[in-house]
Amino acid sequence: MKDSISFTLRALAHLLRYPDAEMRGHLVDIHTALNAENALGHVRRSELDALMDRLLAEGMDAEAIYVDLFDRGRGTALHLFEHVHGDSRDRGPAMVDLVQTYEQAGLLLDPAELPDHMTVLLEFASTQPTLEARAFIGEFAHILQSIAAALSRRHSDYAAVVSAVLDLAGQPVVADTPAAPLPADEPLDASWEEPAAFGGCNSQGQAAPGSAQPIHITRRQPPAGAAR
Repeated sequence: MKDSISFTLRALAHLLRYPDAEMRGHLVDIHTALNAENALGHVRRSELDALMDRLLAEGMDAEAIYVDLFDRGRGTALHLFEHVHGDSRDRGPAMVDLVQTYEQAGLLLDPAELPDHMTVLLEFASTQPTLEARAFIGEFAHILQSIAAALSRRHSDYAAVVSAVLDLAGQPVVADTPAAPLPADEPLDASWEEPAAFGGCNSQGQAAPGSAQPIHITRRQPPAGAAR
């Protein structure tokens, strides 16, 4: 289809994976897919080409850069719920709810994958019709804005990938977006209470199996009288 973004979403998901030799071996195919679908503007595709050129040139050094960038800083973490829930207990129920969203669409997650990783979200979006895929990405655009800004502040060419995702959702890229605020720590007594089932991720608006499954990321309301 003329307005399809499926291959572009998969290409961007692949670019955010750990850049080992196998991943780097697909970079030429990724370049071809991005240009064939033509879902992104010329400037953005040029930025992505620059990233792919660097990954090829640096070889194994690209792997160390990736780990330092994405695994050692919360501001650039690719696990989106980490930006919303941090290490709080709300993250677990939110992850379960997201897995159910994938399953309702007929998709089973590899046990080695966490459902809130950006690559998984993009792969899921790539299976949806174009309008639904754009809307799904838009559900977590505020987090993507924060990640893109953090990558830009570190002068990382990976910012082009996250910015390209925002482009597909029709969202402007705001360079000075502040980091997403994390929820305050709960009072000790509240942290031992049993949480409501799937309370960390609102499932409002989820459609029937086979349809697009929008995600509404929300925060759990603190107990009455708790410090805000």
